[in-house]
Amino acid sequence: MEKIVVITGGAGFIGSHLCDALIREGFRVSAIDNLLTGSLKNIAHLKSEPRFSLIRHNVSQYIDYPGPVHYVLHFASPASPVDYLNLPIPTLKVGALGTHNALGLAKSKNAVFALASTSEVYGDPLVHPQKEDYWGNVNPIGPRGVYDEAKRFAEALTMAYFHHHKLDVKIVRIFNTYGPRMRLRDGRAIPEFISSALKNEPIPVFGDGTQTRSFCYVEDLIQGIVKVIFSSLNEPVNLGNPHEMTILELAERIIQMTQSKSKVQFQPLPKDDPKVRRPDIAKARTQLGWEPKVRLEDGLRKTIEYFRENLAECLTS
Repeated sequence: MEKIVVITGGAGFIGSHLCDALIREGFRVSAIDNLLTGSLKNIAHLKSEPRFSLIRHNVSQYIDYPGPVHYVLHFASPASPVDYLNLPIPTLKVGALGTHNALGLAKSKNAVFALASTSEVYGDPLVHPQKEDYWGNVNPIGPRGVYDEAKRFAEALTMAYFHHHKLDVKIVRIFNTYGPRMRLRDGRAIPEFISSALKNEPIPVFGDGTQTRSFCYVEDLIQGIVKVIFSSLNEPVNLGNPHEMTILELAERIIQMTQSKSKVQFQPLPKDDPKVRRPDIAKARTQLGWEPKVRLEDGLRKTIEYFRENLAECLTS
């Protein structure tokens, strides 16, 4: 029997790549998206794919899906600071109500449920690198709290369904990911830096740029997510690239690779901005046989090319 997957947020950056991967695996995929932060452009290439369908719907409202479902993957949520600071209530709703509705669908269909969580559950970490057993250091009433706490609640609700309803659940804690299909003005470091560099505009670096991040190419991340979905693991799993670098180093690397005339422009550090962020991926390595393979330079090259093409399209449209 053909396996059916429902992916909330399927028109988003990561969700659309996940649609592609599961269609290649032979699944029938239904994406649910209200296009608040997703884009039809991300799934335009699937328009004539007979095993793909799009349902325009806000998952913070009840999800009615006819017929069998084997996997429910909850990837709907604003995920960049620009989005969740501008959309605080929808962000909280999709983390709470959206997760509840997606879990309800999985329970009613006896389907496997997978939650896209985030490294933001660790907040501004006091433990480095971050392992899955670290509880985090989160300011619940700060500007980032709407996203951090939405995902922390989503994890708690997911585990409640596992323990109380015996639902087969997966939780993926996604660290900084980049690649094609990110928006030009996404607000996150790599798209912001590339967009500015290609236009020879000042590159905004918060603080003194010494805060660190690690960046995983989307192709690597998707392979990790698929491994988690098909595994027997029910507890959270970190997925990300353990190679750490400063934000200033990243900006300088992008200026060099784009041959831009841009200069770094230092700006005030946002409230609660994490000083360090790097995943401990020992669990993914030992229990899933997964680790990222794409070098930063190779991933950035592909991402820059995508942004270059899209920037040219925006300027001529």
